[in-house]
Amino acid sequence: MTVVLVHGNPETPAVWAPLVEAWGRDDVMCLNLPGFGCSRPAGFAATKEDYLAWLIAELEARAEPVHLVGHDWGGGLVGRLAMVRPDLLVSWASDALGLFHPRYIWHDAARIWQTPGEGEALISAMLDIPLAERTAGFAALGIPEASAAVLASAADAEMGACVLSLYRSAIQPAMAEWGTAAEEATARRGLFLHATEDPYVGRGTGVLDVAATMGATVAELVGRGHWWMLEDPVGGAAVLEDWVSGH
Repeated sequence: MTVVLVHGNPETPAVWAPLVEAWGRDDVMCLNLPGFGCSRPAGFAATKEDYLAWLIAELEARAEPVHLVGHDWGGGLVGRLAMVRPDLLVSWASDALGLFHPRYIWHDAARIWQTPGEGEALISAMLDIPLAERTAGFAALGIPEASAAVLASAADAEMGACVLSLYRSAIQPAMAEWGTAAEEATARRGLFLHATEDPYVGRGTGVLDVAATMGATVAELVGRGHWWMLEDPVGGAAVLEDWVSGH
C-alpha cells in the first residue's frame, strides 16, 4: 500500500529524504506542493483551498487509497483531507493538528506574512541575503546543516508569493472553521505525530483535544522539534512503519 508524504513551508520534498532513506520502503512517494521549489499551474492562487483541491486531485489520480502523512502545512492539508475525503485514505498521520484548535494563534513569522507590506518585506529580505547566510538562518531554526543548505537553495520569489497567499488565506478564524469538521476524520485511522518541542503548530492540552476529536492515536516524539524527521530520521521512520503496518 502506497505511503504518500506531504511537506510544509518553507520546504520541498527534500525535507523527507533522510527519513525515506532510513525507512527503506519502495512504496513511498513525496509530493511537491506547487510553487515550493517547482512551478505552479496557471491560475493556481496558492490559497489553502487551492492546495487542498490539488492534494485531493493527486490522490484521486491513484488507483487505490493511500497512507497519507503530512508535516507542517502538509500536516494541515492532510488533517483537513481526512475530514472531507476519507475515502481516499487507508490511514492518515499529521504533526500539525493544533492548527485546527479554535484558539490556535499563528506564530510570529506567520503573522508577518499575513500582513500586507510587512510580509512582502520579510520575504524580500530573506531572498536578498547570500545563500550561505540564508542557510545559516534555516539552520538556526533547528534544521540540520546539510538539509538547511538544500532547503535554503530552493527558496525563490515563486515560493515567497505562495507563502504569502497561503498564510493570508489562513488568517483566523479560517483554520478554526476547517476544524469544525474534525469528527469526520474518525472515519479512517489517524495518527498525531506529537513532536513535544515543536513551537509552531500548537502545544499543550488543546492539541491533544483536537487529536482526540479526530480519533487520532498519539505518538509522542519526545524531545523532538518541528523538523523531527531530520533530527531523528531513523526514529521517525520506525514510528511511521509501526503505524502503516497497523500495529
